Amino acid sequence: MRKISLRRAPAAGRSVVVPVVAAAVVALSAAAAVAGNSVWNGEPYPSADPDAVAQRLNDRSDEVYDGFGLPDTYAAAPGRVDTGACSYRGLRGFAHVDEARSDVRSFGLDWSVPHVPEATARDAQERVRRQLVERGWKRTHDWGRRTGASSLQLGFRFEDPRGDQVDVQWNDATTTLFISVYAPCGQVPDTFDEHRWPAADWDPRESAPGL
Repeated sequence: MRKISLRRAPAAGRSVVVPVVAAAVVALSAAAAVAGNSVWNGEPYPSADPDAVAQRLNDRSDEVYDGFGLPDTYAAAPGRVDTGACSYRGLRGFAHVDEARSDVRSFGLDWSVPHVPEATARDAQERVRRQLVERGWKRTHDWGRRTGASSLQLGFRFEDPRGDQVDVQWNDATTTLFISVYAPCGQVPDTFDEHRWPAADWDPRESAPGL
């Protein structure tokens, strides 16, 4: 009797299903890797051009100084933009608790106007406060209290949508207006050298009127 060979017919679509499943596995693996990297590193810092940031802080300082409307007898000394430390984000931060990112910096410009009487300081602060409100800045903190039996502190902090901040403070112990203009952390180019950074210098005498 003739033997008949029985062969299983190939499953329909098998040659297509296998590559599709493999592609799905690869895609899921890639997505998991991206998600894992995001959790580990956290949200990336935005890129920052140090020269552009310094110019922005210089302009902010010009605006505040001119906005004070102080008589010429009250002069501000020149200042310089300094950089600050920024931490690691995400779970990676737990592995670098006391370590700052070498490629990320914050920026701040501090300056002051000495020998300003209380009434003059109040008026100057109020003028700048109104200007910041008109420009859409948000007040995030107020100082307006006595910190001791005879110590008075006045001031405020405003922040704009990008995270820049302006602090203005005065106290009767020093009769000095203290101003801090701040920009949040950003990733700087590898070539950035803060010790050779002419854009960081600010001189109120060079500010153009009406800024």
